[in-house]
Amino acid sequence: MLATAESCTAGYIASLISSVPGSGSCLDVGFVTYSPTGKVGFLGVREDTMERFGLTSEEVAREMSEGALAQEACCADVAVSNTGVADASPGDGPPPGTQCFAWSYKRRDGRIETFSETRVFEGERNDVRRAAALHALSRVEHYFNCLAAR
Repeated sequence: MLATAESCTAGYIASLISSVPGSGSCLDVGFVTYSPTGKVGFLGVREDTMERFGLTSEEVAREMSEGALAQEACCADVAVSNTGVADASPGDGPPPGTQCFAWSYKRRDGRIETFSETRVFEGERNDVRRAAALHALSRVEHYFNCLAAR
């Protein structure tokens, strides 16, 4: 089963999965935590992590995916998360299109292994969101294979 923890993509990853017939057999839960408060309250992201690394960071993405798997009612053994900037933002933040991802896998012994990466996508806001959602899903198998090779 799969869980999603999305910020910038705002449910796009879960929506892509649910567009496939029979997806109910693999999609457990989807969290959309757009605000810092939501990340803390629903996924257990530490405020210190957001302050030290910023909202658009692999560290926050990692805590989001691990937090999704840690939820008591979550039956998933894989979680995908995304946080980023889809379009220009004021200030000295990351460049538009910057997206941070994490993929967490729950092992049989209960340990969680997490992989993360950052990518920059070109285009308008919704082009970036779609590219990010597709990228997030495209890497699930890759990191699963990395985990299996360990």
